[in-house]
Amino acid sequence: MLFWIAVAVMTALVAILLLLPLARAGKGASLPEAEDRDKEAAVYRDQLKEIARDRENGLISEAEADYARAEIARRLIAAEARGGDASAAERPRRRRLAEMLVIVALPAIGVPLYLLTGAPGLPDQPLEARLENPGQNIELLLAKMERHLLQNPEDGKGWDLVAPIYYRNQVFDRAVEAYRNAVRLQGASPERSGNFAEALIALDGGKVGEEAVAQLNAVLKIAPGDARARFYLALSLEQQGKRAEAFQAFQAIRKDAPADAPYLELVDRHIAATDPSKPAPPAEAAAPGNPDAADVAAAEGMSGADRQQMIMGMVETLAARLQNEPDNFEGWMRLVRSYGVLGMKDKAAEALATALKNFPADTDKGGQLKALGESMGITAEGGK
Repeated sequence: MLFWIAVAVMTALVAILLLLPLARAGKGASLPEAEDRDKEAAVYRDQLKEIARDRENGLISEAEADYARAEIARRLIAAEARGGDASAAERPRRRRLAEMLVIVALPAIGVPLYLLTGAPGLPDQPLEARLENPGQNIELLLAKMERHLLQNPEDGKGWDLVAPIYYRNQVFDRAVEAYRNAVRLQGASPERSGNFAEALIALDGGKVGEEAVAQLNAVLKIAPGDARARFYLALSLEQQGKRAEAFQAFQAIRKDAPADAPYLELVDRHIAATDPSKPAPPAEAAAPGNPDAADVAAAEGMSGADRQQMIMGMVETLAARLQNEPDNFEGWMRLVRSYGVLGMKDKAAEALATALKNFPADTDKGGQLKALGESMGITAEGGK
């Protein structure tokens, strides 16, 4: 009952707000207009008297007086007629029609529309209740999990659930904390420890640090053939400048891979980059976390979690690195291209828009970025 009383009050308030301008317009149109017509008619009558005086004094001829009287009389009749013409009579009628439309239409349309699309019988649900039943609302689910973990910090399954949500949203510091707790409470596993390592790498801007290496080694103790862990460990060696050891590690990955594994192209690229018999490539080209389209396409052949985690790990670490290196033109080119290859057009468009802030479209590098986006059907305003 209280709900419908509130609806009635709000409807009345809206109707009043809509009717006030009509009421003011009605008043503003009646009194001033009537006063103006009376003043105009009085002027014309005075002019008729002046013409009569001028004729008596011989200032104008009879013909001139007749012509002036006729013209002024015509204006006087027109002024008096305006007070009762059809348009003036029609204005109040239209105003009343508009007022009735406001009074009748608001409840006649609003109430059925709410009954059709709303839920008048459903009681208000406070935040506490919504947190208890978040449904598919990720933000509410996350808030519920955070509150739960604050009260139950030893719930390993909870940390395991919330960690990938943080990672996908690039909240890497919280992802690291969550994975660390999940590993501590749930124990190491190829997926959990590997994800923890990737979160550490992303937080460190693409650097495979000591803690990440420890987690990757823990993965290999459980699953010695884990391709993702072996790949990141090889990248760690490459990043440290240990080209010979990295070369051997990448060669070992290639040796153990199936002959038709599509990701061999990716491994071959790193073998070529770390070959001790060849000059060292530029640091940018060898840096981990900088995948290009070929890297992503090659890694597409890896199965299941290994493939997806490797690809997204490389792309997200590049995205994290560019937050600290906004002038890295090649990095932005690679990020836009990588998102495009993965079919993540919205992410690609967002990256392109950010890159164009650092390299305006009217510059040479900005033109290259814009051309890259157009070639992939991507604009800075949004993915196509």
